[in-house]
Amino acid sequence: MARTQELLQDVVIKFAGDSGDGMQLTGSQFTTNTALLGADLSTFPDFPAEIRAPQGTVAGVSGFQLRFSSNNIFTPGDECDVLVAMNAAALKVNLPSLKKGGKIIANIEGFDSKNLRLAKYAEDQNPLGNGSLDGYNLIKIDVTKLTREALKDFPLSIKERDRAKNMFVLGFLYWMYNRSMDSSVNFLTDKFSKKPDILNSNIAALKAGYNYGDTTETFTTTYKVEKAKMEEGNYRSIMGNEAVALGLVAASVKSKLPLFLGTYPITPASDILHELSKYKNFKVRTFQAEDEIAGICSAIGASYGGALGVTTTSGPGMALKTEAMGLALMLEIPLVIVNVQRGGPSTGLPTKTEQSDLLQAYYGRNGESPMPIVAASTPADCFDAVFEAARISVQHMTPVILLTDGYIANGAEPWKYPLEEQLPDIHVEFKTALAEGEESFMPYARDEKGVRPWAVPGTKGFEHRIGGLEKKT
Repeated sequence: MARTQELLQDVVIKFAGDSGDGMQLTGSQFTTNTALLGADLSTFPDFPAEIRAPQGTVAGVSGFQLRFSSNNIFTPGDECDVLVAMNAAALKVNLPSLKKGGKIIANIEGFDSKNLRLAKYAEDQNPLGNGSLDGYNLIKIDVTKLTREALKDFPLSIKERDRAKNMFVLGFLYWMYNRSMDSSVNFLTDKFSKKPDILNSNIAALKAGYNYGDTTETFTTTYKVEKAKMEEGNYRSIMGNEAVALGLVAASVKSKLPLFLGTYPITPASDILHELSKYKNFKVRTFQAEDEIAGICSAIGASYGGALGVTTTSGPGMALKTEAMGLALMLEIPLVIVNVQRGGPSTGLPTKTEQSDLLQAYYGRNGESPMPIVAASTPADCFDAVFEAARISVQHMTPVILLTDGYIANGAEPWKYPLEEQLPDIHVEFKTALAEGEESFMPYARDEKGVRPWAVPGTKGFEHRIGGLEKKT
């Protein structure tokens, strides 16, 4: 059958299914593949706000939206061109955001009587057959059955085979958009090199999805999006939390200060801890404390001892750190406080994003407690924003707050990464000796910028005796 190729300028795809369907992995793999082609892109991971909602229900739908274009883009898009719906609930949640005439790739097995009931569809009103989707281009694929068939010779259980459904869908989309599968094959090889059955089954499912598109008459047209017209240079796809981690490492290198992260895991900030723990070769030390207060206090201690102290959190943790933030401000020591915002109030919703903590960042401390605030605008901007926050902190001897949010933290975009020599040095000078005319060390004496000296505890000549407690001889 003769096929044609259509050139598109801009595409928005939404992957949607249960939390266990692997839609986040599918979306991130398609994103990496897109970045390697040189298209501009923006992503929007859409996690359910409920904690492990029942499988098949509307509340449990997990999504990943990706927009890629041959033009410069700044958002992940409002309406989708393609919706991948792994079950009835995923269709119900996301159909309102699909363009009229858009494509729906539906997993037939996800529309059985049980899934229809869980999604609150009447049993005799299956949307795949009742005509309600006539205004769309509906592609029905029995993903589950085809995946099981492709993996029938592997020594895996039915449940293990079904976990590869997302790879089948990914392979089909690679065919649909005229892509190579190599990036995902390399990813799977790295991830499952010690589990050959899992590795080979996922690669087989990926290829089965690609071959299904190639050998059936599902489409008479494949699609292609050209490279974006972007400034020349080397690019990589980066997520916001990754960019924060790399920006902190860069600030540590350019300031010649060891980096210490004292923190307590909290969604959606935890990945900064995970990422920074990989950089011990850059004198990065990560400490997972027993709670939020211990996390920031350990970072304060590190800064007091001459390191670049950092703590990361989200809204509820920001509230717990308030008193210690006031202590850091009163001590006038450097400290970077990263707040990856989520919905509130109180403990809030771990996977619901809000930019809800600006007033808390401005005023959420006792007394007169001004503190610089830097806010990132995009995933890639997180690198520059946290680098600037660290510079302000160590050069002005003050805590600095960096604000991002869940969408920025988990979203991705192409990033033209700088070389080390292109980054400005962050000049840091410790007080090691008395200046001419000084009779004693004055820890809060100001320079022309109003900044106090930074003296590491134990520096000879700067020791402090607490009155009345000196040892008698």
